[in-house]
Amino acid sequence: MNARDQIAEIRRRMNASVIGQERVVERLLIALLANGNVLIEGLPGLAKTRAIKSLSKALESEFSRIQFTPDLLPSDVTGGEIYLSQGAGAGTFQFRQGPVFGNLVLADEINRAPAKVQSALLEAMEERQVTVSGKRYKLPDLFMVLATQNPIEQEGTYPLPEAQMDRFLMHIRIDYPSDADEAKVLQLVRAEQAQGAQTAAVEPVPQQAIFAARGEIDGVKSVEAVETYIVALIAATRRPSEFGDKLKDWITIGASPRGSLALDRSSRVHAWLRGRDHVLPEDVRSVAHDCLRHRLALSYEATAEGVGKDAVIDELLKQVAVAA
Repeated sequence: MNARDQIAEIRRRMNASVIGQERVVERLLIALLANGNVLIEGLPGLAKTRAIKSLSKALESEFSRIQFTPDLLPSDVTGGEIYLSQGAGAGTFQFRQGPVFGNLVLADEINRAPAKVQSALLEAMEERQVTVSGKRYKLPDLFMVLATQNPIEQEGTYPLPEAQMDRFLMHIRIDYPSDADEAKVLQLVRAEQAQGAQTAAVEPVPQQAIFAARGEIDGVKSVEAVETYIVALIAATRRPSEFGDKLKDWITIGASPRGSLALDRSSRVHAWLRGRDHVLPEDVRSVAHDCLRHRLALSYEATAEGVGKDAVIDELLKQVAVAA
């Protein structure tokens, strides 16, 4: 199979395991192919962890899970040096890798750990390396942080700092499945429980498929009109007064240049997944919510009116036109 067929196979397996969350599955694949990290938010029991695990099963990868808790230490994430005694008072320090050295790293309930632990992921997410005791250790070529957070039960949690939020390519939200999909979930879980350990092992898709797909995505063209559209969208978040009273009253802080890069990279992948070698404005609009919702700060007026970030982005897409 070529790279496109292999990615389609990963998608098929994930959709078979995570019922009714096709959009979430696609967003996870977009982030993986764009070599980015994702923040997944949803109420308990909405298959956040299951979606990530299904990706790790479908793809040849080393899966690591970090359960974030208030007593977690940075070394629990990155690893650290331990002293190995060689007898007679002699010994050496040896670095032991932490769970961040996996290919797919699940940072479960990331907002339950204090800031110093959350910041331990910053270098890994941005530089793809960790520094311990002045030494740098490179992370695997295939590396992705998939962080989850619970929007409720905020007592005892630590909101993610803006610097870390901005390092996520996408902020994905998971909603309740439809009634029909929930019935399919019941059937799927019953079937899995009945099969148990007898489930036949399926050969995972090799990592090389991801690298090959990324090479093809690098060749996806983005014409000047699309690039101008991306820049205009980001500029509108910084100068909302130029785009109507609603945006002026709702947005206090706009997106950074990482927002432009995220829209560009994600829209290229979106176009490639649809078999095109060029980006259309529809591709940009399709990924705009996931790429921008965590990069905007809303005003008190927006909060008081019950206006969420998705509604703000809807208005943004309505006000900013594609250059002719």
